Amino acid sequence: MADWKEVAKVSEFAASDRKLVDLGDGEMIGVFKVGEEFFAVNGWCSHEKASLLHGDVEDHEVVCPVHGARFDLRTGRHLSLPAVRPIASYPVKVEGDAIFIRV
Repeated sequence: MADWKEVAKVSEFAASDRKLVDLGDGEMIGVFKVGEEFFAVNGWCSHEKASLLHGDVEDHEVVCPVHGARFDLRTGRHLSLPAVRPIASYPVKVEGDAIFIRV
């Protein structure tokens, strides 16, 4: 059964900000703020494991800074080559200042 885990505080994020979260088992999750919404996805590109935290965010898409693959932050779906696989996405909820993801 999946559990909700607190990963960050809303107050830690500026507009259109992002943060890398270590879940403690070596799994790195990128938490992205787009407008007033938060999204959580695997922090690594599925193409060659480049960090997506350094990529540009346009609307609800993150662009891999190495080869330009695009991913939907809402679903993890890959939107362009060279990536051919999605990245994991995680449900997010905000309670007060706390940001939780379901893992």
